[in-house]
Amino acid sequence: MIKLIALDMDGTLLNEEKKITPRTHQAIQQAKQAGVKVVLASGRPLQGLVPYLEQLELTSDEDFVISYNGSLVQRVGNSEIIHKTTLNGKDGSELLKVAEQLGVYIHAFSAEHGLITQQHNPWTDIESSINGIDVNEFDFAQLSADDALVKIMFVAEESVLDQAIANLPAELREQYTVCRSAPFFLEFLHRDSNKGVGVAQLAAILGLSAEQVMCAGDAENDLQMLQYAGLAVAMDNADPELKAIANYIAPSNKQDGVAVAIEEKVLNSLCVESANN
Repeated sequence: MIKLIALDMDGTLLNEEKKITPRTHQAIQQAKQAGVKVVLASGRPLQGLVPYLEQLELTSDEDFVISYNGSLVQRVGNSEIIHKTTLNGKDGSELLKVAEQLGVYIHAFSAEHGLITQQHNPWTDIESSINGIDVNEFDFAQLSADDALVKIMFVAEESVLDQAIANLPAELREQYTVCRSAPFFLEFLHRDSNKGVGVAQLAAILGLSAEQVMCAGDAENDLQMLQYAGLAVAMDNADPELKAIANYIAPSNKQDGVAVAIEEKVLNSLCVESANN
């Protein structure tokens, strides 16, 4: 039986207007009332998740959130950190050189300096707008070795980023977890960071096995958590790679896919078990 539901945000929980629909909200509340833990698992920083956590009433010390693509897992109410991995200033300086060689912009989330970018650009402004965070222009070459960077991103127009990914030095995929979270975002995380690790860490804290976990997503950065989950849900709008490993294909995020998945795969099962008892 599913005891934990981990939900990606953009392209999964949220519709094209970046909203949680009434049907999806209701399904999540019904799952919570049945004792199922619901967790947001996103590439966003915590600041970009707070409005949705509040809307879903996931704000107590018993609620958890997975942010920065699994680099940070914490309790929502008291901000207690369950799991954290970061990069450092040396990573930022080295990736700056690669970004310049590939002709893309770079930005990062710094524990000390906030959202920083080497040069202001439209795609970092999108990141800023999505998450309600100010952008600081900052020379990455001036980062100190011990500056903590939760994640570093290459950003550019989709076709430019396509070309950059095709020419990305192979050793970077060994050194970092690399994932594309949007057509214009390529993310570099600590090699031990991904949403699958974050969900697994949380499940261990809660005393749950993978078979008791449902994960839903749509993009490359959701791959590891779907691989981990006992019930892997890919949205109809998901990348083909995710659909290939999914146990269940839900309707798209435009069609209340998360609600349908929870109703059919969690709530219906609970009703059947209750009837049998």
